Amino acid sequence: MAVLQMKKITICALLTDRKQVLEFLQGAGVVEISRLEETEGSAFQRPDTSARRQSCERDAWTAEQALEVLDQYAPEKSSLLAGLAGKPLTSGETFAAIQENHRLVMEDAKQILEYSRKIGEEKASIAKLETQIEALSPWLPLDVSMQCSGTEKTTLFIGAAGAQTTLESLYQTVAERAPSADVVIQLIGKDKDQVCAAVLCLKEDGAQVEEALRAAGFARPSQSFDQIPAVKKEELEEEIQNIRAEIRMTEEKLKAYGTSRENIRLLSDYCRMGAEKYQALGNMLQSGKTVLLTGYIPEREEEKLLSRLNERFDLYVQTEAVPEEEEAPVLLKNSTLAESAEGVTASFGLPAKGEMDPTSIMSLCYIFFFGLMLSDAAYGLIVFLACFILLKKFPRMASGLKKSIRLFMYCGISTLFWGVMFGGYFGDVVNVVSRTFFGREIGIPAVWFTPLDDPMKMLVMSMLFGVIHLFLGLGLKGYMLLKDKRVLDFFCDVVLWYCLLTGLILILLPSELFASMSQMTIVFPESVNLLAKVLAIGGAVGILLMSGRSSKNPALRLALGAYDLYNITSWLSDVLSYSRLLALGLATGVIASVINQMGSMAGNGIFGAVIFILVFLVGHGFNLAINLLGAYVHTCRLQYVEFFGKFYEGGGRMFEPFCRNTKYADIKED
Repeated sequence: MAVLQMKKITICALLTDRKQVLEFLQGAGVVEISRLEETEGSAFQRPDTSARRQSCERDAWTAEQALEVLDQYAPEKSSLLAGLAGKPLTSGETFAAIQENHRLVMEDAKQILEYSRKIGEEKASIAKLETQIEALSPWLPLDVSMQCSGTEKTTLFIGAAGAQTTLESLYQTVAERAPSADVVIQLIGKDKDQVCAAVLCLKEDGAQVEEALRAAGFARPSQSFDQIPAVKKEELEEEIQNIRAEIRMTEEKLKAYGTSRENIRLLSDYCRMGAEKYQALGNMLQSGKTVLLTGYIPEREEEKLLSRLNERFDLYVQTEAVPEEEEAPVLLKNSTLAESAEGVTASFGLPAKGEMDPTSIMSLCYIFFFGLMLSDAAYGLIVFLACFILLKKFPRMASGLKKSIRLFMYCGISTLFWGVMFGGYFGDVVNVVSRTFFGREIGIPAVWFTPLDDPMKMLVMSMLFGVIHLFLGLGLKGYMLLKDKRVLDFFCDVVLWYCLLTGLILILLPSELFASMSQMTIVFPESVNLLAKVLAIGGAVGILLMSGRSSKNPALRLALGAYDLYNITSWLSDVLSYSRLLALGLATGVIASVINQMGSMAGNGIFGAVIFILVFLVGHGFNLAINLLGAYVHTCRLQYVEFFGKFYEGGGRMFEPFCRNTKYADIKED
């Protein structure tokens, strides 16, 4: 349970070695480069690298967009678990080749995007043509051009009116407004928005008829063609077919670029690394002949890095302790078991300056409580085997994911243990199967007791585990105070609370309230009862008088002490929070038992066995999934709220070294 000691490192190198030094540090991945501020009048100035950094970011974005296009038109075949495999390992020579062929690979990426843009434009053209065809639909019965205006002696009006317009209403409007005109009106078609019609009249009546039609809401079509609508539709459909053929040809060209996917991925990583390199360069200062950088390095990496730097370059390097006014970044170092729970700690917050790393102790508590909440041996075995197989099958999976799966593997072992202790094997499946299909009930007895048969005992044990957990958190607070040589704070904030809480617990145990709840009768000797009262009263008085010791005002001091003493209620609520151990443990067992009973309702024949297997697989799969989620969430809550709340604040900043932060491939060191 260690927070690695950090050192401040300063490097002054020749300007001609700037690129090589940066690439070396990026490959080493053990130095976090800090931003140096310019000093007025100094010979050292910060270089402007924004243009080059943006260029690298732009190229990386281009490569990413090209990969997305390839995933759409030339998708890779991969299994459902391919995401667990992690990044492949690429040799330095392969990566160097990408660096040399940067422009060629970038041209491929740009060509892919150009083909994608072309397909997009062609699909937009198809959509536009289909809209024109849809607009032509009500005009298809028309057997003359939509731009036809009549003959030598007649005038033809082609247009549309509102959707509610009828043939009778058109005739009536024309008759009212142009009574002397002879007209022939034919409805051509209609859709939800309009009624299409053709109106024929003598040329001398054209003006009157047009005015009458306008009053009826009749208007020329918004788009018209010099062809018959049916002929125009055929032309548009033929044009669509030609465009679709071009799209298919372009898609085939895109699929041919599937072989370039790996190179484009490496190009993306190369450009991303370049952007980070220019970002780091922008944090440095340089003069006419030298470059200056500073940052943080773990103390354990100091000697090795300095030796390699001095071997390769002519430079000056210095390391020193981190100044008191600075807060160094945090890097944790734990055993394999504790390391698996570092993500849980980081989700709450890394240790702040002067705080201990609680991961080792917290990981044991986390695994303990997780298994207690799930508490089914079969479920635990499934979780353990699934995680174990994944870790063996995918040794190169991402570090964070590997830690999480390893944590669940340990939690599976804990669940298996508690399942054996409580006699849970897919609930009571052994009893149900033996009774239903073999006519004789047998079962696997619990090594300790069955929570479903004795829930009050489980509740008492949950409270006991909670008190131990909380006392452990208070003890860690005392350890941190003693480490900082704050003896008075240790006595007032830890010892007095231990006295008060221990005294109250000893007073509670022989009481009738505890006896009715636990079905146990505890009798202490009078000396123990007297000791309990002395501890409780002494602790309460001490807290009342000493909690506000920072204040010299007696009244305010007592008020602060009384307020701190009131926090005994929070201890009570914290202990009650551990009843969730009972609740989730019972939920797992009860739901599993109900599933088993439902599966056995079809009887003991072949049909009954098939139904039982189906209900068993679906039901227990759901029960395992929902209770895994519940155990994870509530175990985290017990650590974050109850346990960490007693001694841990967090707020540290994660150590982020300048390294090869790639997305698609890890580069093997030569």
